[in-house]
Amino acid sequence: MKIIRAEHLGMCFGVKDAIALALQTARHEPLTILGDLVHNETVLAELRAGGVRISQSPAEVMTATAMVSAHGASERRLEAARRLGLNVLSATCPLVQLAHRSLARLVDEGYHPVIIGRPDHVEVRGMTEDLPDCDVVLNAADVAALRERARFGVIAQTTQPIERVRELVQLLRERFPGSEVRLVDTVCQPTKQRQGAALELAQTCDVVVVIGGAHSNNTHELVKTCARFCARVHHVQTADDLNAEWFHPDDLVGITAGTSTPDRVIAGVEQHLQQLPVTSPCLALGRQGVGASG
Repeated sequence: MKIIRAEHLGMCFGVKDAIALALQTARHEPLTILGDLVHNETVLAELRAGGVRISQSPAEVMTATAMVSAHGASERRLEAARRLGLNVLSATCPLVQLAHRSLARLVDEGYHPVIIGRPDHVEVRGMTEDLPDCDVVLNAADVAALRERARFGVIAQTTQPIERVRELVQLLRERFPGSEVRLVDTVCQPTKQRQGAALELAQTCDVVVVIGGAHSNNTHELVKTCARFCARVHHVQTADDLNAEWFHPDDLVGITAGTSTPDRVIAGVEQHLQQLPVTSPCLALGRQGVGASG
């Protein structure tokens, strides 16, 4: 079994900076993060071990200082935290901040805001909660349900595949040919790089292992991308999730990982793969037959 890595994989600079800021702050004062700093259980466990507390609600924060996650937050939520007397720090990824500013400019210029992304995702909620009127779309059915506007201003959740963004913008233009549709591309470069590298990997390998948190949107999107071109794709959070039955001795196995996956977790999965007791399917069947007939 041969193992290769995607050209681009794993933790991006925004996540690394957010983790470093949280740990550095926690060394000097008690700190609570509002929501999950990133969507990776390994990282969250390490933050807790470093003294960082995590709370989903500002009202439950028992420390003087609270930190906004890498996914960002609305001004409405930030102000609510400040009204409680909290010192609010921000670990928001700069590329998420750019998406917020792009959206605000579109609204200021008179465009009806459309966000391509998951409506239940914390990043999307942070973009939409300050807006009096907006639409969030993720598929063709969502676009079909929109009502006509003179001008649509479109941005995307930063971890959306750029191909999906372009497809939905084209559908929007086809549905409303008399409307102006302006797209500001806010899909982040790390996401584009990892999506492109995963695509190449899936077209080359017999099996692809995607490493990332169970609730990580960009990791789930990597799984979907790989599954378009590879029949055997497995999503794992750590090496403990690997199963020897997924692999054959002559497989070419590709590894990719989401933008909140630490390098040490990727290395652990790769090392575990190298040590898996992989058996040929034919040999396995033969052994089962001997056992059954004996």
